Amino acid sequence: MNERMIRFIELLNQMFELDKSDLDFGIYRILNIRRKEIQKFFTEGLPKQIRETLEPFAQGNKDELRKQIAEIEQQAAAFGASPENNPKYKELKAQLQQGTDLSALESDVYSALYNFFSRYYDEGDFISKRRYKEGVYAIPYEGEEVKLYWANQDQYYIKTSENFKDYTFTAGDYTVHFLLVDATTEQNNNKEDKNKKREFMLFTEDEEKYPGVKTFEYNEEEKTVNIRFIFDVPKEAEVKTDEEGKKKKKVDYSEKNKVEIKHWLSTQPTAVMLELLRITNPDAKAKDQISFLDKHLKAYVAKNTFDYFIHKDLGGFLSRELDFFIKNEVMHLDDLDTENEARVETYIAKVRAIKQVGRVIIKFLAQIENFQKKLWLKKKFVVETNWCITLDRIPEEYYDEIRQNKAQVQEWIDMYAIDEILPDLEHTEPFTPVPSVLFLKQNQNLIVDTKHFSEEFKNRLLAEYDDLDKETGGLMICSDNFQALGLLQNRYEKSIQTIYIDPPYNSPSSEVLYKNTYKHSAWLSLMNDRLLLSNKLRTENGSYSIAIDKYEHNWLYDLCKDIFSEDDVVSVAIEHNKKGTQGDHFSFNNEYAIFVVSNLLKNLNEKKRAKDDWEYSQFRNWGSESERKDAANCFYPIYVQDDKIVGYGDVLPNEDNPIAANEIIDYDILVNVPECSEKKLLNASENRPIIAIWPIDDSKVQRKWRYACQNIGEIYNYLIVDKGRNGLLQIKMPKYSDQFKTLWYSSLYNAGDYGTKILTSLGIKKEDFGFPKSIYTVYDCVYAISAQDSIVLDFFAGSATTAQSLRMLNENDGGHRKYILVEMGNYFNKVSKVRAKKIIYSLDWEEGKPSLRNNGISHIMKYMLLEQYEDALNNIQLKKDESLSSLFGDDYTINYMFDLEAKGSLLNLDAFKAPFSYEMNITEKNEMKLRKVDVCETFNYLIGLTVKHQGIIRSYDSLPAAKPTYEGAVDLVKGTQFAFRQIEGTLPDGRKALVIWRTISDDLMVSNAALDAYFEKYRINPLDREYDIIYVNGDNNLENLRTSDESWKVVLTEQEFNKRMFEEM
Repeated sequence: MNERMIRFIELLNQMFELDKSDLDFGIYRILNIRRKEIQKFFTEGLPKQIRETLEPFAQGNKDELRKQIAEIEQQAAAFGASPENNPKYKELKAQLQQGTDLSALESDVYSALYNFFSRYYDEGDFISKRRYKEGVYAIPYEGEEVKLYWANQDQYYIKTSENFKDYTFTAGDYTVHFLLVDATTEQNNNKEDKNKKREFMLFTEDEEKYPGVKTFEYNEEEKTVNIRFIFDVPKEAEVKTDEEGKKKKKVDYSEKNKVEIKHWLSTQPTAVMLELLRITNPDAKAKDQISFLDKHLKAYVAKNTFDYFIHKDLGGFLSRELDFFIKNEVMHLDDLDTENEARVETYIAKVRAIKQVGRVIIKFLAQIENFQKKLWLKKKFVVETNWCITLDRIPEEYYDEIRQNKAQVQEWIDMYAIDEILPDLEHTEPFTPVPSVLFLKQNQNLIVDTKHFSEEFKNRLLAEYDDLDKETGGLMICSDNFQALGLLQNRYEKSIQTIYIDPPYNSPSSEVLYKNTYKHSAWLSLMNDRLLLSNKLRTENGSYSIAIDKYEHNWLYDLCKDIFSEDDVVSVAIEHNKKGTQGDHFSFNNEYAIFVVSNLLKNLNEKKRAKDDWEYSQFRNWGSESERKDAANCFYPIYVQDDKIVGYGDVLPNEDNPIAANEIIDYDILVNVPECSEKKLLNASENRPIIAIWPIDDSKVQRKWRYACQNIGEIYNYLIVDKGRNGLLQIKMPKYSDQFKTLWYSSLYNAGDYGTKILTSLGIKKEDFGFPKSIYTVYDCVYAISAQDSIVLDFFAGSATTAQSLRMLNENDGGHRKYILVEMGNYFNKVSKVRAKKIIYSLDWEEGKPSLRNNGISHIMKYMLLEQYEDALNNIQLKKDESLSSLFGDDYTINYMFDLEAKGSLLNLDAFKAPFSYEMNITEKNEMKLRKVDVCETFNYLIGLTVKHQGIIRSYDSLPAAKPTYEGAVDLVKGTQFAFRQIEGTLPDGRKALVIWRTISDDLMVSNAALDAYFEKYRINPLDREYDIIYVNGDNNLENLRTSDESWKVVLTEQEFNKRMFEEM
């Protein structure tokens, strides 16, 4: 093989991830399935294409040229002519003289292709550097006044920190954690560049900097192993020399880590060592065998080192760049010597080969990248849905089952310390290991988590609620937030008024995973796509509040100005640490909240003053445009009795005029009061009169109140009665709130006192979540831009401070705000969900136990686990179509292989015959496990269904109908042959929908007869017929049952599921 060809094929193996054959997850697993075929194409197909393009112009064709020249010479001799007069003869002679060696031409082509692709490819990603000239790049400028651009703008950022901070797996009975100690790159001043890259290295213990932090830990009781790493640029000294002590070589940290870990394991109990060093592939050759530890070390590094991005249009980008590359770096005008046509043709052939092969590779790369993009953008399955419901919302007939559930009772003990409840007036019934029904009745704020119960119990309980989604106060989603936002699109489009997020700050201690020096660019890509997706959920007057600090503030502000160009973008400084954190030149004591306020939002809510700081002034207007004629609906009486405001009257007609500013009424009258929809009768007499106060000033000028009659309810309870200098009664209104300013300072914003301490009081360890916001910072950010009935979305939920702030906010202003929180992995299970469940029970905690038990709330919260991008990859099975492969040859491999072969495993529509047992591979602790997924809940979100009622799963056998209405009709009796479930709700466009799920047997005719019987059985009530659309899985004849007064239509669930799951976001 040509040396340059070998180098190029090695690059192709890297670009197509074929050099990672030892990784068995994600895209590596998929590519490994077709590894041999792809490599065969690289080593045989591509070289053949290049050779066929170049051979006619290469040295290897000289024999054929000589043969043709000899034939012309013989013909000329026969006619006594000179061959020099024949143009073809001259051309062939010139080709013979100028012919180029084939291997040299091939080398040039391989060299050019290598140079082109290597400049864009970098460890699993293609970085979009649009070359202008050496060291200078172009950006797509379209005439904007100001252009915001970053290196990865046309790529999706797909990394999460879940496997970065805490990579967890199980080895037999043991749970192993690879834990990352906070990065210290900037502190060590070891800057990353193209020659110095960050490495995963075992943590070196340092009691001064990291007191108590150990490299290795083993806990026999909990059966856990902790191994700590750092991800940093190695110090210059960390090199090794060869045997002669001369040449320096880079340390192989993967090998170094492995050796040190195995040495430590040798000092631990034998069972631990044997489990971690167990060979995972004993049937492989000795050199290919890999231990459980080695497998996960490789996966840990791979998951956090390669494949940061998916390109949004890789084919288009590389095609444009290839054309530019050929025009600017391959084709040179000086080489187009028209006097030597053979040389020109050879030159053009070389260019043609570069372009032809380059395009083939680009098509192949684009196929793989587009396949990954399709999976990334695919709406994800709901794997599991559970509910947390306070006992007061659960019918008492369930209490006996609940109290006997050991797992639920144990959670109450662990989370709420119910075994320590002391008797008092409200809690007379003592705790027992199996609590009594009376104990449950006296502890109504205890939360029942349906994860502890059977599916049958959960479905039966949920069927009790007549308006399920309306009664649900919160939704929590365990997922990458991009995937969660994708699934929420149809259900919550233009429905969310308030979005509060606290994204990673990208500070040295909380950096996002990034490639090389693209720290800010990776972060901007992360934020950009998530802000764009969430923007589709905003109501027209919806607004954002985004927490950030100095590290990314400027970039985020510019990004918000770019995305939300029609909105008011304002940065607010918030003092969160009075002492400050030492910086290079300043001590930083503030963070920021960037508000994106819709221009359709008339005003922000104002910040309430303490009552002692209220300032009272006349409720009557003064100054310009303050007279009655300026606003007729602001001229009405306010009634006072016994020096208290008791109501108000209607607007006085323009032709009528009051006698005086104070009118005495000694007879019964009807008045308006805010809390009553109808007027209230008030009794009055000479001894106890009612005073009607009008907005008339001391000069008897008729003015107006500051609030119109229809709006006075907003401030009614703040108004007071006062006596003026002339002895007349007057109405005063306090200045009880202020407009929010752009500098917030208060001890309540202190993150230590009202963030970390609150978390630790709840029993959440600081190491589980180290940087919580002050509850009052979040409270004010949300309050400023929310209405009392807002849905509040937080897709960087962290420690669920937003949920607690909403509980406090609703209690303070009587609101009914709901929350949607998104977090993933360990944070979700160990912090977010735990805090949410605890603050439902009580707001007051000490050392992880409730200090008050009578201040819980009545609440229903739903939480879901979603399929993730890696799960989607892990479920792909490639099934080769041999007929298409042989028909189209290499074209099949280059253009169609992945889409065609993976089609059946992207969405298994055949499995919809048994929708209640649909299974997928789901990653748990970095291992794939086959488990059931919630197809019904997934479909609800795909069609955007607001669920009204969710029925139980009913099972039946079918018998020939006693009174058949058609041949093959059946009756249903209790049994197991067929299962049905119906869900009712409203679609985003207002149409009423019924979703019927059923199991389908191999005999479709019998299954459809059972469906007909089920439908007739559960639509006796005429109200049940008021549907606009009915979704059913499986081909059916349901529309035959539609009566003349019905207009509903039937939609096949599988078709709708497939369409919605892959529609563009």
